[in-house]
Amino acid sequence: MKRYIKKYSFSGFITSLIGILFILSSCNDFLDRKPLGRYTEEDIPAGSFDSQVFGVYAKMRVFEVSAMPVLAIHNFRSDDADKGSSTTDGVAQGNFYDNFEYTKDEWLLNGYWSGHYGLIIAANAVISDIDSSGLTDDATMVNRAEAKFMRAYAYFNLVRAYGEVPKIDFRVNDASEANIAKSPTSEIFELIDSDLQEASATLPLVWDARYIGRLTRGAALSLQTRTYMWRKDWASALESAKAVINSGIYMLATDYESIFRETGENNAESIFEIQAYYSNTQTTLGLQYAQVQGVRGAGSWDLGWGWNTPTQSLADAFEPGDPRKDATLLYSGKTNNPFNETVPAPTAAIPHLYWNKKVYTNPSVRNINNSRFGQWMNFRVIRYADILLLAAEAANELGNSTDALTYLEMVRARARGNNNALLPKVTTTDPVKLREAIRHERRVELGMENERFFDLVRWEIDMQVMRAVGKTNYQEKHRLLPIPQPEIDKSGGKLIQNPNY
Repeated sequence: MKRYIKKYSFSGFITSLIGILFILSSCNDFLDRKPLGRYTEEDIPAGSFDSQVFGVYAKMRVFEVSAMPVLAIHNFRSDDADKGSSTTDGVAQGNFYDNFEYTKDEWLLNGYWSGHYGLIIAANAVISDIDSSGLTDDATMVNRAEAKFMRAYAYFNLVRAYGEVPKIDFRVNDASEANIAKSPTSEIFELIDSDLQEASATLPLVWDARYIGRLTRGAALSLQTRTYMWRKDWASALESAKAVINSGIYMLATDYESIFRETGENNAESIFEIQAYYSNTQTTLGLQYAQVQGVRGAGSWDLGWGWNTPTQSLADAFEPGDPRKDATLLYSGKTNNPFNETVPAPTAAIPHLYWNKKVYTNPSVRNINNSRFGQWMNFRVIRYADILLLAAEAANELGNSTDALTYLEMVRARARGNNNALLPKVTTTDPVKLREAIRHERRVELGMENERFFDLVRWEIDMQVMRAVGKTNYQEKHRLLPIPQPEIDKSGGKLIQNPNY
């Protein structure tokens, strides 16, 4: 794998007084995080906006942006996952997200909205301070691009989940300033496009190892690809995906399962991960992403809340012998690799056959960290395989079966490994059959990785798929969530509820 490291000079000017006050007063816990145990506050260059930017990174680690609300809105609503947990825990959430009995005031719904707007407001503050400073050196422009990526990321999540939302692209000094009406989705995407164009033009290809986890050009191009795919702009999506592929930065990990172990974090396939840092002496900088999905049991098997459990439909989707099935599903009542632990069998109270193996933690790391709950596990947001499959899909929709088959085969070849008896090569050039093959591959490659519901919606097959798996309450209106009622109440009439709610 080629490595292109672009270094920046971080010496120079002092940030604005507002920025200094932010550093002194905010709970900027990202400053204390040491990626791979090496990064300290002393590494922050004097005069840079790094401190404020790290505060925005910290907003990505909050529960509302990187834990249960994301799982509920992205996963529970799909055919890949159910609410999970015990039969008596979170009944209201099961009704809401599994059965589509939407209400207008629900804690995960509300938290997803407020958490993403918290991220947007923090990003806006950095952008405003940089613009006010008048600085245009490379390091400052990179900081601005990081903030713009995070704003685009938040808005893309919001526009997919709620549709029209308020466009707050300015510094908020008082809460009343953020009390504005919704904007058309076209205006939200104009902002997303602008932010990601700047980010992809400005962010470095890679960072020095001590800054591992910071945003890159590949991350911006990959998110850009997702946004174009959402709008069926196949040509733009293929162009941005090819820019990632041709960068020479990323490659598929040889062992699929290794991606999701602690040792697989920030690997050659990783494009964007939300970083966690947790140990038995540093307990405040972790993520709850793995914790809320961990096996729900007793004693040593109390690994978490037990929410977000894989469905039988997902288990049945894998082709015979596909190694990704055993890397995605943790089987109840069976001894599971690679740690040879026997997971408790299903019970009447906790009747699940499967758990999400992609957040399964190493028992030795649990012991070292004196925790069973996986707070040290990163949240893998975008992988190279995802971009290859989006490129395959876009190419097929443009009538380019040659490229589509090439990208599809790259993903299948990695999955089959050295066993050519598995996962036969797809050879059809019929666009309809190839489309189905690519959609199948996305499901099994990215199982339990938070894109399935939105894939179904953008493919416009959500109605038939939900009905086929018994989610008969699902209607087309459920593609969009209701705007949280507390936000509408606070707005004094400026924020209008979505249609049909």
